[in-house]
Amino acid sequence: MTALIWLCKLILAHLLTDFILQPKTWVEDRNRKHFSSGYLYLHGFITALTAYILIGWAYWLTALVILISHTLIDGWKSYREKSFIYFFTDQLLHILVILACWYFNFFGWDDIRFAVAGLNNNPDFWILLAAYVFQTVPAGILIGEATKKWREKIDNAESLANAGKWIGMIERLIILTLVVLDQYETIGLLIATKGIIRFNEKDRPETKTEYLVIGTLLSISMCIFIGLVIKKFFLISF
Repeated sequence: MTALIWLCKLILAHLLTDFILQPKTWVEDRNRKHFSSGYLYLHGFITALTAYILIGWAYWLTALVILISHTLIDGWKSYREKSFIYFFTDQLLHILVILACWYFNFFGWDDIRFAVAGLNNNPDFWILLAAYVFQTVPAGILIGEATKKWREKIDNAESLANAGKWIGMIERLIILTLVVLDQYETIGLLIATKGIIRFNEKDRPETKTEYLVIGTLLSISMCIFIGLVIKKFFLISF
């Protein structure tokens, strides 16, 4: 429990300093001046100090690692264009540093080997992993092929399909999780909300409406079916 609390405190320090306590002017100055920006180093210092205060004075080396890594990562990001991929990469690197600090303070290689062996011999893990992977790109391709004859009759069909690909992927992952957790009422709420938002447009061509409805029903039905099958015949601990 101590290790988990320690990890949560480090993540809290990151969230507070990276999203709440960092003014927009600091970010803009860093993006202009890069490693010459004083705000870059000030932000790194505040992040490390906040972590240091939360996790305790005995972990000064962790605070030092966060100070150096956070400054270098943010400096690297300042040279990149503003896009989701670089934002995501920046946050991922910060989290990986936090997890590395957590590991080296509380665990050893034996713990990692034990955890990996446990996952390797856990059928539920591999069944769920296969189901989740299928609900991403493979299911999207399958649904795309099934709805191809409607998509080809729509103007700007590719842009619509690309947007629908990501929406459908996220939707299927959420629904699969809800099926595994037996939260069927929430699935109904999700579908109803999507219906209100997506199908409330006026003057929509009939073919486009058919394409969206069929694609949505295929996506949801496939996801619920797979979730019910793996729960009924495969999962042991759910």
